[in-house]
Amino acid sequence: MTRRVVVTGLGLISPLGQDVAAVFEALMQGKSAVRLHAVGEAPHSTTIASACCDAFDAGATLGRARLATMDRVSQLGVAAGEAAWRDAGLDAPEAVQPDERERACVLWGTGGGGIQTTESGYRALFVKNKPRISPLSVVMAMQNAAASQLSLGLGLGGACLTYSVACASAAAAIAEGLRRIAGGDCELALVGGSEAALPYGTVKAWQSMMVLALADTDSAAASACRPFDRQRGGLVLGEGGAALVLEDRDRAVARGARIYAELVGAGQSADHSHLTTPNADGQLRAMRQALRQAGAEPGDIAYVNAHGTATLEGDPVEIAALRALLGDRAPGLPVSATKSMHGHLMGAAGGIEALITVQAVHTGSIPPTAHLQEVDPACAGVDHVIGTGRRGVGVPLALSNAFAFGGSNVVLAFAWDNG
Repeated sequence: MTRRVVVTGLGLISPLGQDVAAVFEALMQGKSAVRLHAVGEAPHSTTIASACCDAFDAGATLGRARLATMDRVSQLGVAAGEAAWRDAGLDAPEAVQPDERERACVLWGTGGGGIQTTESGYRALFVKNKPRISPLSVVMAMQNAAASQLSLGLGLGGACLTYSVACASAAAAIAEGLRRIAGGDCELALVGGSEAALPYGTVKAWQSMMVLALADTDSAAASACRPFDRQRGGLVLGEGGAALVLEDRDRAVARGARIYAELVGAGQSADHSHLTTPNADGQLRAMRQALRQAGAEPGDIAYVNAHGTATLEGDPVEIAALRALLGDRAPGLPVSATKSMHGHLMGAAGGIEALITVQAVHTGSIPPTAHLQEVDPACAGVDHVIGTGRRGVGVPLALSNAFAFGGSNVVLAFAWDNG
């Protein structure tokens, strides 16, 4: 049995805000959320260009009692997930029957889990010489904390699973949601991811790799992430959470739900070549698999939300994979990398970018790659969306790419719901 799977709810806590439509509009205008932020506590501190959810008031959103049991990664994830559930109109008790609720899944992605709790514990023990840390440390730091908190909070009794494949984590969780609903395991799945990997130790590890974009002022930081640009200088770390409600299409239509888009395919592959250097052949396999599952051809693609991190090695490889996929049609393929504005949310990146791709399909508009001024010749050969977004062009089929350290590739295909 194969069911059609649609997106009926969206929720996010992002550096650009928490309202889905407003965030998409900011992206269309090329607005950046990247600023200089101080990380850590003196004398162990550093300043980096990053994209933080400064406007997110976790206490007001979740309540102080719940807050005390959650690392920031769970705070961001629960707030995004519950917003998506409400957006889908599922928050009323009668909206989900008891048997459906017992089979509704929470499938979540995160690269690092409760990193802030872990680092705080080590700091308390080894820097402040405290004899004891919080007894909640384990359940706050565990990788599956955000998924578990969502399952508990919403009373969902189906599979509660966490996927951790670096920057493809949330995309992998979304792909699993497609498989489970299409296969008849459940009718509803809350999918997505969250990440809050900005404590001092983690940032220093990234700095050691020398892949972060550098900036010394807020204005320089705002344009520091420049995917595909000849002068790009590296990625910008970010934090946030993004969630989608996936639903069996027949169920969604029967209850009169708003359908944003249809999730028509998911491709997954492994580069099996290098821990950090991506491989065009592996990415190509994932894109072809997503198209096969969607019953589509490369020429049907109207937009690609690229993984595009602005690293020197990664960007040309992704464009090479897209050129190989499209062949002579590649110059007409609209491509953009929204990390240029919201930063790289690591394990949550595939979630926020899937949400943005859904909005592109839903609105028929394509956001740009901000700050892209001169395309690197190694990244040429596709239609880079430069400056501001393209409105009302129609996006019947779009891909969202998520490619991770370790060689894990996930590609999601979203289509306009045509009945």
